Amino acid sequence: MLIGVPKEIKNHEYRIGMTPAGVRELVGHGHQVMIQKNGGTAIGLTDEMYQAAGAEIVETPEEIFARAEMIVKVKEPQPNECQMLRPDQLLFTYLHLAPDPKQTELLVESKAIAIAYETVTDNKGALPLLAPMSEVAGRMSIQAGAHALEKAQGGNGTLLGGVPGVAPANVVVIGGGVVGVNAARMALGMGANVTILDRSLDRLKELDNLYGPGLKTLYSTFDALEECVINADLVIGAVLIPGAAAPKLVTREMLGKMKPGAVLVDVAIDQGGCFETSKATTHQEPTYEVDGVIHYCVANMPGGVARTSTFALTNATLPYAIQLANKGYKQALKDNAHLRNGLNVHKGQVTYEAVATVLGYDYTPAEEVLAN
Repeated sequence: MLIGVPKEIKNHEYRIGMTPAGVRELVGHGHQVMIQKNGGTAIGLTDEMYQAAGAEIVETPEEIFARAEMIVKVKEPQPNECQMLRPDQLLFTYLHLAPDPKQTELLVESKAIAIAYETVTDNKGALPLLAPMSEVAGRMSIQAGAHALEKAQGGNGTLLGGVPGVAPANVVVIGGGVVGVNAARMALGMGANVTILDRSLDRLKELDNLYGPGLKTLYSTFDALEECVINADLVIGAVLIPGAAAPKLVTREMLGKMKPGAVLVDVAIDQGGCFETSKATTHQEPTYEVDGVIHYCVANMPGGVARTSTFALTNATLPYAIQLANKGYKQALKDNAHLRNGLNVHKGQVTYEAVATVLGYDYTPAEEVLAN
């Protein structure tokens, strides 16, 4: 199979869909890989490294989209990239379609086959291709939040860990999944007072056993959430409903009761955000203020540590890319139900139920389209 990896074009996005080691693995399986010129240069992955691994260096994204049978990316295709997709071409990347009707429309119109990293599952019910970026984003959320708390950044001037004789910051993490646990772990390491809220008692028990009394765990009711948010210096939104839009848990009304200069970091912004006042921002202008509360809502947080993120992502995606290339997408999806869960759009049909429901498309199960 001929696989193409274009350079990412989203604002301050320096990740690339494949490392030289990933190229070498695919070439070893008998496939060809095209890398766009300077695609990984910003993070120290040079064209020479890719060539040494067996890749062909291609000047333009147009050539990659015109020739490749499978496109491997990091971020969702931008409108001009969607328009370059061909019927029956395979796209393997993050999509986050539920809060993005325009991208969904363009993918449907393209008649391409789009597999989303974020809805591929495993036999534990987890999301293995979302997990590495969730780990990165969870850890980054604390350093981003700590920076935003500085007075010069608009925050209330609180040091996350305090100092002897001065109380540390109150950090509230909404959601006990991969993002939430990594955020809580970083905040605890910096000496903050940390509370994590979740609606799974089993998960809260597990976290209590792992971290002991240093981490406060609360069952997430509206009352508990409101009380925690009002008293917080830093709130991390780490809520996920796989493939669907995030619920708006922190309301505009709550903001009016928060401390002036408190900070909200919405890691769920890729799925629309879990704060009512959230809107996507970029690494260039990461924050804005509403009712005296600083919002950090960068939609590609792991892009800020692009080298670490690229290696972590390729480690996770490469085995699936090899399956798709070795078997062809139809056989690979038939053989692997977890990879099949990643199929979101197939030749003009929406094949992921949560996306179809929220955006008003007819839902066609993946099994049905693959049977034709």
